[in-house]
Amino acid sequence: MESLAIWLKFAVCTALILVAGTRLSREGAVIAEKTGLGRAWIGLVLLASVTSLPELVTGISSVTAVDAPDIALGDVMGSLVFNLAILFVLDALHPNESIFSKARQGHVLSAGFGVVLIGMTGFSMLLARKDGSLSFGHVGIYSPLLLLAYLLAMRALFLYERGVLPGPAGESATEYQDEPLRRAIANYALAAVVVVIAGSWLPFIGAELAEHYGWHKSFVGTLFVAAATSLPELVVTLAALRLGALDMAIANLLGSNLFNIAIIAVDDLFYLRGPLLSHVADTHVFSAFSAMTMTGAVIVGLLYRPKHRLLGVVGWIGLLLLAIYLLNAYVQFRHGS
Repeated sequence: MESLAIWLKFAVCTALILVAGTRLSREGAVIAEKTGLGRAWIGLVLLASVTSLPELVTGISSVTAVDAPDIALGDVMGSLVFNLAILFVLDALHPNESIFSKARQGHVLSAGFGVVLIGMTGFSMLLARKDGSLSFGHVGIYSPLLLLAYLLAMRALFLYERGVLPGPAGESATEYQDEPLRRAIANYALAAVVVVIAGSWLPFIGAELAEHYGWHKSFVGTLFVAAATSLPELVVTLAALRLGALDMAIANLLGSNLFNIAIIAVDDLFYLRGPLLSHVADTHVFSAFSAMTMTGAVIVGLLYRPKHRLLGVVGWIGLLLLAIYLLNAYVQFRHGS
């Protein structure tokens, strides 16, 4: 009965995110059309930041209330690989041809910044294990560098989108002509609140399941909690795909990964026992390298633009993403602490 009650709460939370996430992506498309910012930029900033807020709330609560830095970092690093694995699902659900042959090549820029930020994180983890004294008080020296790199990435991506977009009067400028911008913003804000509340509730349900089944912290953080807090990304991305907003779906995932790296710096600020990366398991480095490899595969797919699919279902880039995700899950299960 105890496990049934936990799974029932999980189902209710999932339903809330399903409804609100679908609304979130639709209103995001309306705002993109009305403001002329473009769906890719909406995905990178609005959707990515909102759907990543559960990771932020989970990280802060993990390092303060629970004193579990492995869950905080595992949530972030696990979300990186989970978000990239969602591209496998998108590729399988996209009709006729691979998503990498249809998506804008401009996503290479955000993916490239993702490689840089994830690489900085992996390097910082290795360095922090060897020399934890590189800090400003209890905050690691890497935290302000990660925040600065994130802000620079956002600025560069905004300037790029502004330079390549034709303006507010694109081909789809009349798709939502009867939708007032003010109402779209209000609906977006309401849906965002629901996603944040429901998404923030999920990690606590995950913690109950972890305690009930006796799972390890780093494994729970990287696999279960990461999947739970990434559920908003999954729902919003699939809803965007159903609306025909493929670029917004991909930008949401890549933008969420950039935002997640910035969350590490915030978690480090709230963790008072010292630099966060000096108090976590070594296995998180494997997640960082897995995320870098997967992001590199995305860049290859966007530039190579393969059209053929294996067995007519999914492209080889998508299968590679799934294989790396499963390999990372296996390593975390066998060697987590």
